[in-house]
Amino acid sequence: MAEAQVASGSAVAVGRARERGRLVRLWVALPVLAVLAVVLGLLVGHGDLGDVGLRDTLLRLRLWRVLTAFGAGASLAVAGVLVQGIFLNPLASPSVLGTTAGASFGGQAALIAGQWVLGATGVTWLLPEMLVPFGCVLGALASLLVLLAVTREQSSMLVVLLVGFLLSSLFLSMGSFLTSLAQESWELGRAVIAFTLGGVAGVGVKQAGLVAVVLVFGALAALSWASRIDVLLSGEEEAAALGVDVQQVRRWCIVWAAVLSAGAVAVGGNVAFVGLIVPHALRPITGSTAHRLLPACLVAGGTFLVVCDVLARVVPGRTEVPLGVVTGIIGAPLFLLMLMRTARVEAGRG
Repeated sequence: MAEAQVASGSAVAVGRARERGRLVRLWVALPVLAVLAVVLGLLVGHGDLGDVGLRDTLLRLRLWRVLTAFGAGASLAVAGVLVQGIFLNPLASPSVLGTTAGASFGGQAALIAGQWVLGATGVTWLLPEMLVPFGCVLGALASLLVLLAVTREQSSMLVVLLVGFLLSSLFLSMGSFLTSLAQESWELGRAVIAFTLGGVAGVGVKQAGLVAVVLVFGALAALSWASRIDVLLSGEEEAAALGVDVQQVRRWCIVWAAVLSAGAVAVGGNVAFVGLIVPHALRPITGSTAHRLLPACLVAGGTFLVVCDVLARVVPGRTEVPLGVVTGIIGAPLFLLMLMRTARVEAGRG
């Protein structure tokens, strides 16, 4: 008996040492990858950095673009951790659950409504683009609240995915309807289409500042709820028995996930799969606890979207490939692989 206890203790110690080693390697690799992504973002793009007269301007424009992409990716990844935590489902994400589609629809509606209303009233100091963040927040909140209401009785993975798919289809269809209405004005139609496809080309200090503010407040709020999200991993009944107000945790996590998603969509358009892929890829290394997963996802999510933006620039063509197209091409196959791996694990347990 004593030998068995010693062996068990040694195995636990070895497991903890391996876990610490993985975490150390992760936190060495993440900053290095982030710096490399930023350097690529500054060096790659249209324009010749060898031109002394244009070098400073090009670097400044690319810097705002890199910072905006990093902030949007980090916001979506942190929102993904929150959504997965409140639904107790590692395959949940703002994009799969329809949150980004809802935020995109809200932004489109704000653009069109702002153009029509402000044009009719003659207001010139308020631009339609200034209303986009508010529309994105309302659209993201509407999507998550509907999903939470529907899945309260049925919280299985299949139901969550189906409802999220239906919400995404609904908001995308409504967004397409708004896009068709916007074609009456060439400038408005072009703006709506560009916003829908996603991208950070042409952003400046205002967009970078907006997503930075959203990310800072959203990440701090997420970290403040991390301990209670970790308790939720044991189940709602166990969490309630330990004194956690489950409804309050879900309510505020929904609010901050919507704010983070809306902030990302407001500056980068409809960028899908970031909030699903990044947390799911890091969870085997960091574990499922939110206090470890959140900071890692913040850095990795920003790095991932910066790399996707660099890929969008290097594709040959007269115009850049929209950022949302790049993340969709990369994210959809990865999501399919995750579903297949999860199905195999569940089949093995059965």
